[in-house]
Amino acid sequence: MISRKLRINNRNFIKYKFFNSLFLGTSIGSIFTIYTPLEPSVYSIGGIVLAIAMLIIATLYSRILNINYFYKISLFVELVILSVVIAFLLFSFNYQLALLVYIGYQITFMFGSYLVRGETLLLKKDRILTLVDVSKQFGYLIGLGTSYLFYKIIEYQFQIIDNQTQVFYIHYLLLIIEILVVIFLIRSFEKYKHY
Repeated sequence: MISRKLRINNRNFIKYKFFNSLFLGTSIGSIFTIYTPLEPSVYSIGGIVLAIAMLIIATLYSRILNINYFYKISLFVELVILSVVIAFLLFSFNYQLALLVYIGYQITFMFGSYLVRGETLLLKKDRILTLVDVSKQFGYLIGLGTSYLFYKIIEYQFQIIDNQTQVFYIHYLLLIIEILVVIFLIRSFEKYKHY
């Protein structure tokens, strides 16, 4: 009997992790501006919900630490991020939008530990794990540098000094990066015939 199973394409997975970290490095500074309208109690409630959700997910490891769930959860996380970026570009900057962005990121953080565990178990080889981690660090550093240059260029070349406006414009760049993240994630998982 022939069945189709998933396997990881290491080359595309390394590219996916690069763009994923590029997104993180590029977006990190914008979060503080987006969250400005939120009161401190929101972070307390969000932290409690996050901790409980991570606890529940950890109890499910015996069922979900496999390549099929890893792919589905990874794709879900990236689609949530993509939705958050699109929502930010479509709706005006206000309390509700800040809360929506916060909730979106908290949803992705719920799966953080799971994704790290899954990545380690599925990739297995030291060499591949090394390449993934190096790719992530390069992506993060380049993302930080990119965001710095972006903010300085729109400040000095276009005289855009308002933080909210700067953050709005960087989300067009984040949209492009996140689309690449989703594309390389999908390409990272291949179906093959298993006998």
